[in-house]
Amino acid sequence: MRRREFISLLGGAAATCSVSWALVAQAQQPTKLPTIGYLGSGTLAAESQRMAAFVQRLRELGWTEGRTLIIDYRWAEGRSERVTDIAAEFVRDKVDLIFASGTEAALAVKKATALIPIVFPVAGDPVGSGMVASLARPGGNVTGLSNLAADLAPKRLEILRDMFPRLDRLAIMANVSTPGAVLEMHEFQEAARALRLEVIPLEIRRTEDIAPALESLKGPVGSLYVVGDPLVNLNRVRINTFALVGRLPTMYVQREYVEAGGLMSYGPNFLNMFRRAADYVDKILRGAKPADLPVEQPTKFDLVINLVTARALGLTVPPTVLARADEVIE
Repeated sequence: MRRREFISLLGGAAATCSVSWALVAQAQQPTKLPTIGYLGSGTLAAESQRMAAFVQRLRELGWTEGRTLIIDYRWAEGRSERVTDIAAEFVRDKVDLIFASGTEAALAVKKATALIPIVFPVAGDPVGSGMVASLARPGGNVTGLSNLAADLAPKRLEILRDMFPRLDRLAIMANVSTPGAVLEMHEFQEAARALRLEVIPLEIRRTEDIAPALESLKGPVGSLYVVGDPLVNLNRVRINTFALVGRLPTMYVQREYVEAGGLMSYGPNFLNMFRRAADYVDKILRGAKPADLPVEQPTKFDLVINLVTARALGLTVPPTVLARADEVIE
């Protein structure tokens, strides 16, 4: 073989080998995992059970953290400005989907991006708040589950009347910086007005407002209805402590408040809703568009009664109310 031909052959073999190794190296490079930005409205401690339900359902659907997807958890700790900051951070990071754990969080993320898919596990009045165009056809990049918070206010009042037949005066506390809480307060007041009940509104916007609002109550008050939101959830022990000292029966929207010493709650099962929200995430990560996924309603509702608190308040729960309870804490 001539020297020139031999050198050319070696060069060609080297080039072929180089291309082959490049293809192998490229094939061995890990595929970028989809990233979920998890915006928790409260704290990890307050939302750990819901988060665990969400992650467990994702696992059942074939998604494993660190192997098939990444979840970036960030917590707003009940602060509106932190919600806005986290929403902007996720948009800058270009996550593949944002999981916004409440009404305020979902609205903040929707304002921050019209491109990244957004899923909310619980939201009050998603149509009225402008979150979606309609329940059947959300449109845009947002979908999830409605918690019917305002719609259930009259039902909670009905339970209070069954619990306290002579009820004629009660208070309602709400964080009026959130649209959903304002709507629920309005629905409750309308229902109470129809029954000729006197309602004392306690409006709060921050933690420092809670004690003065409760201390402003004068005269006999038959019950305290507390509208749920991240701020109130973070302060549920403080509210329950005041209520116990003041011998004030409380009605809440979800079980966490009753576990922390509240008297009773009635509302959707949030753990179930967070699990169902994982199904939305699964569908979107596999190619579905939020605009085509209808907003769903709760399917499971719980009445939870804390008999320990009832005894501390010197109350006897009527057998008819006790029989309706889905869970009794003793």
